[in-house]
Amino acid sequence: MTLILNNQDIRDLLTIEDVIDVLEFAYRELAEGRGALRRRSDIIVKSDTAPNAIYALKSMDGIAPSLGVSATRINSDIITHPQIGDNIRRVKVPAAPGNRYTGLVLLFSTETGEPLAIFPDGEVQPMRVAGTSALAAKYLAKKDARSVALIGTGWQAQAQLRAIESIGEIADYRVYSTQKENRDGFSMEWSQKLGKQIRPCNSAEEAVAGADIVLLATNSLENVAQEDWLQPGMHLSSIKSPEISAEVIKRCDVAVCHVPHGRPTQEFGAGASLPAGIGANIDEMAKRVGLEDMPTLADIISGKVAGRTNDTEITCFLNILGLGYQFAAVGSVLFKKAKEAGIGNEIPTDWLTQIEVP
Repeated sequence: MTLILNNQDIRDLLTIEDVIDVLEFAYRELAEGRGALRRRSDIIVKSDTAPNAIYALKSMDGIAPSLGVSATRINSDIITHPQIGDNIRRVKVPAAPGNRYTGLVLLFSTETGEPLAIFPDGEVQPMRVAGTSALAAKYLAKKDARSVALIGTGWQAQAQLRAIESIGEIADYRVYSTQKENRDGFSMEWSQKLGKQIRPCNSAEEAVAGADIVLLATNSLENVAQEDWLQPGMHLSSIKSPEISAEVIKRCDVAVCHVPHGRPTQEFGAGASLPAGIGANIDEMAKRVGLEDMPTLADIISGKVAGRTNDTEITCFLNILGLGYQFAAVGSVLFKKAKEAGIGNEIPTDWLTQIEVP
């Protein structure tokens, strides 16, 4: 039988601690050559669903043999790039029935090849990004880090907050968003959820000043952090390449990447494009900071490369491109917990396999 899980099933089963623990194991396996992955691939065409929209079919794959699984994550997205204030934003359009988004994870057995589970990516996506950022902070931030500046208030930012709270003893949280109502609402909601005061700030610079850990979690397509904001001992993390400039990265004493390339492979249909300069800017940044030769998080976790060596170093983590390997790792835990708890629905695996060799 093949397991089908929905978003509520995943919320009931998966914790951020689960995600961080299995990713830490999986990155060690990857560094030792016991895992495999492929760079994300995007196919993009014009869309008439919304003004100046594009349709993107995105896929990423990974194999975690030690966990007995492989996974493919697929997104089917309508995307726009509106100008909001001074910045260009990347905004997905909820165009599926019920004003919903579409992303699926297919989990397979590496022993039999059979499909083990199918589930939406919506709950796993922010958790695997945030879990990766938290792992980087565990290895790159000061051991006595107590203050966190969070730039952004969307769903990625919420996950980043939950993840960083789970690995440290943070006493001081600040948050900034370009829209006052968002940062005020976020501060009130998450102060109650965490039982700690989260202070809304009037500027990103105010939030970052004196922070031990800075988490950039925005949908901005322009630089968010400034070079002169960096202070000795600070750890900076970014989830999108446009958020952080080459100047900021080069100013850091230790820079670590998630994967050594700045953007996915992309194929465009006639008339489809991204905002002017976006791809070129990312490529230029990658070249200037030597992204191809930068140590990866797997290198740091495995001990192949040293991370922070003293409390005055400025460290940086570029969590700017995801991996299907992450979905394989997290999917293995989710599948095991679901089977143990008897949660989810099942369909005959025969529906998804065949006897004849194609």
